[in-house]
This record gives sequence, structure tokens and C-alpha cells, in this order.
Amino acid sequence: MLVAVEADERGGGVLQSLHPDGTPSGPAEEAADLAAAVAAREAAGHPRWLWAAWAGVYPALLRAGVRLDRCYDVELTEALLLGHAGRWGEPRALPAAWARVTGAPVPPDPAPRAPEPPGHAQAALFAPPSGPPGPGITALTRVYADQLARIAATTHPGRFRLLVAAESAGALVAAEMGAAGLPWRADVHDAILAGLLGEPSPVGGPPRRLAELQARIAEAFGVRQVHADSPAELLRAFARAGVDLPNTRAWVLRGVEHPAAPLVLEYKELYRIWTAHGWAWRDAWVSGGRFHPEYVPGGVVSGRWATRGGGALQIPKVIRRAVVADPGWTFVVADAGQLEPRVLAAVSGDERLAAAGGAGDLYAALARDAFAGDRAKAKVALLGAMYGQTGGAAVPALAVLRKNYPTAFAYVEAAARTGEAGGLVRSWLGRTCPPGSAGFAEGEEPMPDGGADPHSPSARAARSRGRFTRNFVIQATAAEWASTLLATLRTELAGTEAELVFFQHDEVMVHCPAGQAAAVGEAITAAGARATRLLFGDTPVRFPLDLSAVDCYADAA
Repeated sequence: MLVAVEADERGGGVLQSLHPDGTPSGPAEEAADLAAAVAAREAAGHPRWLWAAWAGVYPALLRAGVRLDRCYDVELTEALLLGHAGRWGEPRALPAAWARVTGAPVPPDPAPRAPEPPGHAQAALFAPPSGPPGPGITALTRVYADQLARIAATTHPGRFRLLVAAESAGALVAAEMGAAGLPWRADVHDAILAGLLGEPSPVGGPPRRLAELQARIAEAFGVRQVHADSPAELLRAFARAGVDLPNTRAWVLRGVEHPAAPLVLEYKELYRIWTAHGWAWRDAWVSGGRFHPEYVPGGVVSGRWATRGGGALQIPKVIRRAVVADPGWTFVVADAGQLEPRVLAAVSGDERLAAAGGAGDLYAALARDAFAGDRAKAKVALLGAMYGQTGGAAVPALAVLRKNYPTAFAYVEAAARTGEAGGLVRSWLGRTCPPGSAGFAEGEEPMPDGGADPHSPSARAARSRGRFTRNFVIQATAAEWASTLLATLRTELAGTEAELVFFQHDEVMVHCPAGQAAAVGEAITAAGARATRLLFGDTPVRFPLDLSAVDCYADAA
């Protein structure tokens, strides 16, 4: 069963039942109370809900106490289809998709909303994107039918349908995790900040520890004052001391023999914590004992998630001490170890590498098979092949890899050569990289042969793009496996007390009563196995998950 839904700002909207091909199976019905109407339809038959964009509908339904099983998100799907056609970055919202169907001029997408911390007053129950009203439910259903036809015309329609389903399910999970929030102890957070930073400034400036470090840095340079958070000032200060630096990044400063260097490193680390996860951050984003970030499924070109405000995907390990389970509850944290190397083993068609991927430790299996037991060398080789590290210690290791696993090596090499020539590469399910000209300055697009001069800007740009596409085919597929795991785990946990509260790349965290931790661990393992079957079928490659049941996120393995 398929039901299209369109919301208005007054809390009402329109519903319409559809045939599987998107044609109406009944008249459109107006609902004064959309949440109640959706809840009734959901209880009656758990349909798949078709909407223009999840952010304009589902968060409001959750606030009204309505949870849904399935959805199809037009905006997320349009982005995938545009990418597949080599049109990455074009407008993807419903008005743009409708204009393409009708042949009208394509309008730009509305400007993204500003991040809204928890407790922000809602101007309306449903908050569609800013701009003129949408084109209506007829446009929604016809765009859906058009998308079905375009999906059928992709290289691997079955895989692409799975990609669309996982992306849409991710939207449900994103909204639900944002609503549930990550358990957060404000008192523990305060104690951490006090221990690291000292007392906050009563006038709003840097806290005591940062002020002290700034004074010591100035003293080390022999000056009265230096703004340690200013890279330009630091570069000038080091230059006056006879140390010319290309930048003030941590890896550069670690190689500098000057008394100011370790102080600057400490300052930079503490300054980042103060500005990104300090007292102001806590006041804005932690409410009612929960951190409520706004997740963005597929927010990165590889399909990995991003966040809009809150920095949920960059929580420093020391700050994770504040992520504490509720009394009587625990966290079950699952981490997919060696995910990207296992993806290469599954997708490349290299039987020997796939056999090694059936082991619990892929690198150790490679070492036994081809690297004379040297696990470190096996790891360098495989990571070097996937990330384009072709110099230094990687050279002899890569030679061994190329000789013993030629099909896998050729898989990533082909992706790199395609990228260098400005071509498109795709993940296993069909997510497509940006076109060759994206990200290059005018006149500096990569040339088919990398340019006559290997040191020219064009040649360097081509090699850079080749490194990107080499890893894109693996990282994007890993993101698809993780998204599919998340979607299947959501189904496994339906009807239980357990709640998904965090997801980051290849790590997922469930908050549950302590007595249910074992069952949740089994559900995660089952979800991982199902995700593997859905993507790769009957493969010998294993995708093991490291499970930890902990009361504090920082204690997870």
C-alpha cells in the first residue's frame, strides 16, 4: 500500500492512496488534523508513505506521537538520480523535479534552514522549506512515477531500488534519533570542562586555562601578547623566531622544536573543545538530559551522514564521558571493524581476497596468505590500494598485493583511472560521484591523459580526483552497507523498549534496559548479516561487528 502525504503549516494536509506505479487509486482527501489522519492510516495497514522531503513532515509527526514504518523520500531520491545521470548538485527539491517533468524552467532549491537547537519555538506544526508553496500532491505523485521510470533505466535497477529504500529509511531513523536524543549528563559535562579549561570567564572571554596558555605562548615568543587562535599571528610569531611554517596544523607543529609549539598544540586542542562543546554548546543543544542533534542522511557525497548544528559526529573522546545511560539502562555499541577492506573483498570479484575476508581479522588472513605473516605490511598494502598511497613503505607492499590479488587491485585502479580522466564512478548500489569538473577551477579540469606535464596544475588535479574516485567506490559502498544495517536494525527493534540514539559512519549505538542488552546485541548481529545478504548475496566475506555493553559511551571498545 502506498499513500502520498502533503502537509500544510496549519497542521492539516492532503492524503491520497496510490497504486504501486504512482497512479491514484482513490481521490485526494483533505485532513484538518494531518497527524491524526496519518496515525489512523498507519494503524490500519502500515503503508509506505510518499512525501516530498522528510524534514517537512516526519519530525512534526514524531512530536505528535506518530511513528511510521516505511517511507519514500522524493528529494533524497531525486538527488541520487541526478547524480547517476552525471548532474550532481542540480536542484533536487519537489518543485525542481516537477519542473523537469513538465518542461518548465527549473527553480533553485530553497535555502537550507538554519540549525535549530532543542527548545526552539516552532513557528508551525509542520515546517515545509522556506519559499513559495509547493506544486501540490498531483505533482508529488507524478514525480514519483517519473522517478520509478528513471530507476528502472539505471545500470542495476534492483540495487538502485535498495539504495533508495535505505536512503529513505535513513530519513526515518535520523528524525527518530534527533527526537529521542542522546542521553547526556550536564553535570558530568560541567566537571569535564572545569577540569580541562578551568573556570569560565565572567565576562565571556576564554576560560582560565586558555588565558594562562595564551600568556605562556606569548612569553615563549618573547612578546607581550599573541592571539593563539589566529593562524596568521602564530605564523608571524614563529617566523620572527626563525621558524618558517607552511601552516599551523597539528601535524606540522609536532615537528617544530620551539618552546611555544607544545603550548600551541595544547591550546588548539582545548580551544576546539571550548568552542565546539563548551558551556555555550551545552546550553544550546542539551535539553532535558538529552543531546538533540539534527542529522542529515546522505549529507556527504559518499553517502555518509552529516549533521546540521550540534557537531554530533565530532564529539571528542574526553567529552564522551558525559554520554551516560539512564539509570537501569545501558548502551549497546556496535562497530564494524575493517569495513572498507571487507567491502573491497566483496565487490571486486577477487576470489582470493574474498576468501581472506571470511576471517575475523582480514589483515591477519592476508598476512598468512601472501605477506609471510607480516600483518602490518598487509594492512599498509590494502589501505594504500584503497586510498592511493603509492610512495614510501607502501611500494613493496603494493607490489605483493598486485601480484596476489590482481582483480581487487585492478578494481580500485580502474576507478582511479576513470576519475583522472574526469569520468564517473559508482558505488555498488549506484550512488555516483560528482562529475569530473566539480571542484576544479575554471580551465583546470583534469585532462584524459593527466596533462602532458605531470607537474602541471591539471595533472595534479587529475591525480587528486583519481585518489578520490579510487576510494569513492569503496567508501560509498561501505556507507550503503551501514545504512542498510541501520534500516534493518530499526525493524529488528520495532516494538521493543530499545531506542537507536547514535549513528556514525560504521558505528551504531542503542540505548536499552540493561536486561535487554544481550537481545539487542543479537538483533544488531542479525541486522548486519541481513545487510550483507541484501547487498552482496551469498558472499564468503564476513562483516563482523564488535559489540560493547557500556554505561558510558567513552568506555566502548
